Amino acid sequence: MSNLEKYISKSVQSVPPSGIRKFFDIVSEMKDALSLGVGEPDFVTPWNIREMGIYSIEEGHTHYTSNFGLLELRKEISRYLKERFDLNYPNYREQILVTVGASEAIDIALRSIVNPGDEVLIPEPCFVSYKPCVIFAGGIPVEIETRPENDFKLRAEDILHKISSRTKAIILSYPNNPTGAIMTREDLKEIAEILKDRDIIVISDEIYAELTYEGSHVSIANFPEMKEKTIVINGFSKAFAMTGWRLGFVAADEVFIKAMAKVHQYVIMSAPTFSQYAAIEALKNGLSEVEKMREEYNRRRRYMVSRFNKMGLECFEPKGAFYVFPSIKATGLLSEEFAERLLYEQKVAVVPGTAFGRSGEGFIRCSYAYSIETIKQALDRIEKFVLNLKTQGVFQQTHENNVAVEK
Repeated sequence: MSNLEKYISKSVQSVPPSGIRKFFDIVSEMKDALSLGVGEPDFVTPWNIREMGIYSIEEGHTHYTSNFGLLELRKEISRYLKERFDLNYPNYREQILVTVGASEAIDIALRSIVNPGDEVLIPEPCFVSYKPCVIFAGGIPVEIETRPENDFKLRAEDILHKISSRTKAIILSYPNNPTGAIMTREDLKEIAEILKDRDIIVISDEIYAELTYEGSHVSIANFPEMKEKTIVINGFSKAFAMTGWRLGFVAADEVFIKAMAKVHQYVIMSAPTFSQYAAIEALKNGLSEVEKMREEYNRRRRYMVSRFNKMGLECFEPKGAFYVFPSIKATGLLSEEFAERLLYEQKVAVVPGTAFGRSGEGFIRCSYAYSIETIKQALDRIEKFVLNLKTQGVFQQTHENNVAVEK
């Protein structure tokens, strides 16, 4: 241990490295390895969007924008939210903030509202950044376990059991990473009923809103009684295949946006200028490409769920995002052990469920943001790994029961 480590803040020391990166660092140096781990679209950003980004540079748009983002972009975001999700933020000058990805938006949202000792409720399994961001803001993350028997949905009674006098906020993340779960209007109505009269802020991470495969995406901000105290976070990375452009946004009441902009202007200044021009084009003329990508993801989703169930790894059917979260409990292996053995024995990288919280134990996350050919090859190797476990006498009974039901 280096003597320099004593200078590192206790909050940073308390947070372990991302449970996702470990496996990808190995994969990057492993010949012929396949990965189903990265949560990044395999599609290239549509050409018209790329072209606008290039053109903006050629036109000399290489300076800072307003801290809040280009006014035209904020206007387009306001229009987009209204037309796509019936979210009304007409005062786009003061109700919308453009950020460096949704990740920055999550960070500054928490830093803007959390005081030392405040509790933030986090349904798990969840995106890996939530708990660290709460800790870095001086808050205390409080986990709420969601379960496969409830389709990994958050239930009102689960929230009630975790609320205390120190509860400051709750993070909602639907469609969900890593489970692919969604919340319907009826589901969210129950949540709204218990939160509407409580001084609890909602941070609603809706980065996968466009990747909803059954019904339409619904935000808790759609409920009038919840809109004022809900911070809606979204962005361009997932839906428009713009991960490398690093562009997200926040829509919220002027009070929240003003506070978040204060943090944003001191630590970031403004989001990349050429990315903002590209985003304007995405919102104006890119939704047809989003639909094509969603259709392809849907095809891969159905295929992957079917394959996992057939090989005996029970798989909840995700209704959003681009992940499946199959159970590996029948193998008798822990999530980390399963992922490590699969990587070294069959050269396939998946993410152990524990990377997304303690309630992820017994599961793995697999992304279908890969070509169907890569998915097929990876699943063939996973099936071979599972069959090898079967020959060792592991979960044979469970596998045979699955096959019997399917017949």
